[in-house]
Amino acid sequence: MTGTKARIFVNQPAAEPAAGEYAVSVVLPCYNEATTIAEVVGAFRRALPEAAVYVYDNNSTDNTALLARDAGAVVRRETMRGKGHVVRRMFADVEADVYVIADGDGTYPSNYARAMIDALVADNLDMVVGARSQDDRAYPRGHRLGNRVFNRAVALLFGRGFTDIFSGYRVLSRRFVKSFPALATGFEIETELSVHALELNMPTAELVVPYGARAAGSSSKLSTVRDGLRIAWTVVLLLKEVRPLGFFSVIAGALAVLALGLAYPLLPTWMETGLVPRFPTAILATGIVLLAFLSLTCGFVLDSVARGRREAKRMHYLAIPGVSTRP
Repeated sequence: MTGTKARIFVNQPAAEPAAGEYAVSVVLPCYNEATTIAEVVGAFRRALPEAAVYVYDNNSTDNTALLARDAGAVVRRETMRGKGHVVRRMFADVEADVYVIADGDGTYPSNYARAMIDALVADNLDMVVGARSQDDRAYPRGHRLGNRVFNRAVALLFGRGFTDIFSGYRVLSRRFVKSFPALATGFEIETELSVHALELNMPTAELVVPYGARAAGSSSKLSTVRDGLRIAWTVVLLLKEVRPLGFFSVIAGALAVLALGLAYPLLPTWMETGLVPRFPTAILATGIVLLAFLSLTCGFVLDSVARGRREAKRMHYLAIPGVSTRP
């Protein structure tokens, strides 16, 4: 943040910064990261000496909290297990103008935080994503493939997207954080962060960062299959909430095709004789068509509801000053 200053606050919420000053907080969700947390805290304190560093311990069974406190972090605890719960608590508790969120496993480079903050402030953005380099050997091939699939799916479903929607390294503005509902409970929180920005058409950017290997003795908490399925289900639910007309139109279309497939064999006989050879099939096809129309109607109604909710979210978002527009 060239030319700007940030104030440090530790256990008490910061007072309103004067013009030209920005309170920066580094927030680190952690679960059993005793191997790396001290180094991560120290690295961010060196990279951002003006920032307060918070570690939110998610009921670790090792000495993560103690090591983080000894390294100079403000340590708080979230008892409900899951990264989504931790992020929700962090965003509710911590007061700042700029938030740097990263993982406590040491895989994200702290020396890129300054450039990400500079980008956020210079262009008055709401989110800068540290997109992991696809060339890093530390980035598992299966995770890269899944990331590409989900990135393209999100871009297709929501109109635009990111190159790395699952990155845990982000710089966020206050108005993003305080307007973010944070409904996810686990690793799907990154997807929700990305869709929140897309839904409100927030100004965002990405900065490619290297992705480091985990330290010896540190293990990933991500289950590729289980969490992948949860993320896929989250995308479906977010599509229903954010784009209900598209969601229910797909269901209506599928039902219409099914009804047509059932009715098609009956049409030649009906057109020649005026008789329906398989009456139960005709009734079933008619019922499915009615369901298709009901689904389409639900889509139109819920689309109006979603528009109203989006307008309310947008107004709440606009009520919070941006980083470069705060008086």
